[in-house]
Amino acid sequence: MAKNTTQKHLDIAEIREGVVILKDGTLRSVILCSSINFALKSEDEQKALISGYMQFLNSLDHPMQIVIQSRQLDIEGYLRRLNEARKKQTNDLLKVQINSYIEYIQELIEIGEIMTKSFFIVIPYDPLGDKSKSFWTRLKELFTPGKLIKIKREKFLEYKEDLRLRINNIQSNLRGMGLETAVLDTQSLIELYYNVYNPRTSQNQKLRDINKLRIEQ
Repeated sequence: MAKNTTQKHLDIAEIREGVVILKDGTLRSVILCSSINFALKSEDEQKALISGYMQFLNSLDHPMQIVIQSRQLDIEGYLRRLNEARKKQTNDLLKVQINSYIEYIQELIEIGEIMTKSFFIVIPYDPLGDKSKSFWTRLKELFTPGKLIKIKREKFLEYKEDLRLRINNIQSNLRGMGLETAVLDTQSLIELYYNVYNPRTSQNQKLRDINKLRIEQ
């Protein structure tokens, strides 16, 4: 009897060329987006941002998902670099200052968890359309999650281009509101989903570069 694996129950079939391919044949791209401190803006600036955001939403002719990810900030590496700098420092005064700063950071960690927020925009693309599949077809897919969708190269490039047009439109609108964006590549997507599905493991066990991974067929 085949063992149940985590991959069998995931919706992701593969991640290729910066695109997530789901098992139902639909595609996803993910954009990392910067944030704006709305409270620090003037009243006129706030009104302009609200107006720009409304225009942005009204310009969309497809669904879009906004995801906010809150994670505990990992500063162990930062503390290690500070300790190394303190050891190499020959100036006694600077050594004392670095040591005081390290103690200050450690006190902050003890007081409470330092969280960081990341903002993602998930852009979907369904080449067949939601109405093309019957209820029974989707029900069958639900109970057979192990089957992967294999998309031919020509079709994949066609779908990817349509998805790129959506990405460009969203990035242009967000840029107009003063937001910076970056489309996640394959490595970044793998790390993102790895961290989402393995929140505890990912803190201690980091992923290697995909170009250095050995994949067994």
